[in-house]
Amino acid sequence: MNGREQVKVKNLFWISFLSILILILVWQFIVSSGIVPSTMLDSPLSVIRLFFDKLTNVNPDGATLGAHVLASLQAILLGYLLALLIGIPLGLLMGWYAVIDGLVRPIFELVRPIPPVAWIPLAIFWFGIGMTGKVYIIFIGGLVPAVINAYTGVLMSNPVLIQMAKTYGASKWQIFKTICIPSALPMIFGALQVALAICWTCLVAAELLASDVGLGYLITMGRRLLLPKLVILGMLMLGVTGFIIGYIVDKIERHLVSGLRR
Repeated sequence: MNGREQVKVKNLFWISFLSILILILVWQFIVSSGIVPSTMLDSPLSVIRLFFDKLTNVNPDGATLGAHVLASLQAILLGYLLALLIGIPLGLLMGWYAVIDGLVRPIFELVRPIPPVAWIPLAIFWFGIGMTGKVYIIFIGGLVPAVINAYTGVLMSNPVLIQMAKTYGASKWQIFKTICIPSALPMIFGALQVALAICWTCLVAAELLASDVGLGYLITMGRRLLLPKLVILGMLMLGVTGFIIGYIVDKIERHLVSGLRR
């Protein structure tokens, strides 16, 4: 990174910092001036105080903030990784092998239109309201984009390269491994962020409706106890945690892409 790029990055950082600061000040003014009553929206200072209190205090929801964050992280990572590990290979195989496509696609097309949240009642029946049920809902949500992107990536393989490989006597597996999979990588990398966003939404929905710990459960308890600051704290922690995970996934994606280009 040259000096000009470093200056641009530094300027962007301060612009982003300033925008967040302005948002906080406007938020504080709206509450302090009484434009919005504190029963509907707590001030930033109140939320900050609650943040530090919840680091060690289990009241009023029964767990510390760290326990809620850890529970949500465990569920999202397990469901997300499981969706990628199953969905991407399945999509690749469906895109290249007609037999697998014929066997799996009808079932997949039947299940795909069903929103992941519609599976929550069955997940409660099968797994209860613990970790397993949340992981199942997240897995269902992340599986669809993983399969579709991998499947589409294989279909976008260059037919000229495939025909040339056949001419030189390459087997179907060799063509799949050396041409189709590399051709599908851009679509697969695109699935990483799409699946993560959907998995995160599914996590919140699952914890809002069926959970006893987690950031979604924290928001639910804030609603039940009529504590807007608890709801806001849960929402902010969801945003921060989601941003960090997305940033890590983006860095991994960039590292893999740069490694493939070498």
